[in-house]
Amino acid sequence: MYRFLFTRQWVILALISLLLIPTMIRLGIWQKHRYEERSARNELVAQALGAKPVPVEQVTVPGHAVTRKERYHTVSATGTFDTADEVVVRRRTNSDDEVGYHVLTPFVLTDGKVLLVNRGWIPSDGPSQTAFPKIPAPPAGKVTVQGRLMPDETTAASGIKDLKGLPDRQVMLINSEEQARRLGKQVLGGYIEQTAPEPKGDTPEQISDPGKEDAPLNYAYMIQWWLFAAGVPYGFFVLVRREARARAEAAAEQETAAEAEPAAV
Repeated sequence: MYRFLFTRQWVILALISLLLIPTMIRLGIWQKHRYEERSARNELVAQALGAKPVPVEQVTVPGHAVTRKERYHTVSATGTFDTADEVVVRRRTNSDDEVGYHVLTPFVLTDGKVLLVNRGWIPSDGPSQTAFPKIPAPPAGKVTVQGRLMPDETTAASGIKDLKGLPDRQVMLINSEEQARRLGKQVLGGYIEQTAPEPKGDTPEQISDPGKEDAPLNYAYMIQWWLFAAGVPYGFFVLVRREARARAEAAAEQETAAEAEPAAV
């Protein structure tokens, strides 16, 4: 009754089913890892954003590499903006996916060290990207700013190529070591995305907070792949029973037809 399982068609179908099961299990495990990574990242971000602001020099110093746990922590600093040495970061988008620049302004602290402050997003000045854009001025004089601490940008982490030969005072990546060499000053490791003072009037559009990654979606995909893996043998069993039943019914019909034929004289 089940000899058809040894035919070429059914052997191939069985092999495909056997390959699908571990593949789907592995995909479910991968989604499980993504769920755990995203959940851990969301927890770190929530803790960092909810922590009490601290003076920036308690967290970073010149040459310091901002760690994963330090990222997004709110820090404060008192000093003055140095607009003469500010640069713009090319090919950055705002919340509406419009392409423009991020404004990176050195912030000179009271002890002479420099903190890089990403003041926010401004639109491009027309089709030309060679001229230095018009940038709204920051507050003059001594001011206290707050922002989310961020690590130096790299091509490996961001996927953005660090192009050379750019127009004057334009960069592709925010990197404290490069800016320290350009400025000839001590620059604190990393930079901050400014959150306070809040923008007023004609000022750069502040960068929105990082928000939460959709970890539950990965959890749902994990369950989905494992259900698919469990469904493969069940589906194969259903097909086998259906084929066996069809063959049995066909055999019974042939036997009935043979019995109904008149005997030869």
